[in-house]
Amino acid sequence: MAESLTRSDVVLDPVTGEKRPRRKPGPKPGTEAARRGGAAARDKYGIAFYSRIGKKGGSTVRERHGSEFYTDIGRKGGESTKRNKGVEHYSRIGRIGGKQAHRRKDSADLD
Repeated sequence: MAESLTRSDVVLDPVTGEKRPRRKPGPKPGTEAARRGGAAARDKYGIAFYSRIGKKGGSTVRERHGSEFYTDIGRKGGESTKRNKGVEHYSRIGRIGGKQAHRRKDSADLD
C-alpha cells in the first residue's frame, strides 16, 4: 500500500478484512452516474451558482495574492505552452483568430 496514505485514507474491507485505500465519495468512475454527475449538479444548482462561486474564488485569490499573481501564472503558463508545443502553436492559433476576425468584419459590412 502507498506510504503517502494517512490513517483516515485507509479502511478495513468488511469482506476480506484487509486494509485498503478509502474510495472517494460519489459515483464509481466510468459509470453512467459519473458521466451525468456534472450535468445533474448543474441542473440542481443552476449556472448562476457556479458563476457566483467562481467569482468569489477569484476575488479571494486576488485579495490573498494580489492582481500580479494572475500576471505571473499567465506568463508561466505561456512559457510552458511554448516549451511543450513550440512557437508554431502561437502562429497557428493566431491565423485561426485572424480568420475569425475577418469573418466577423465581413459579416458586419453586409449589414
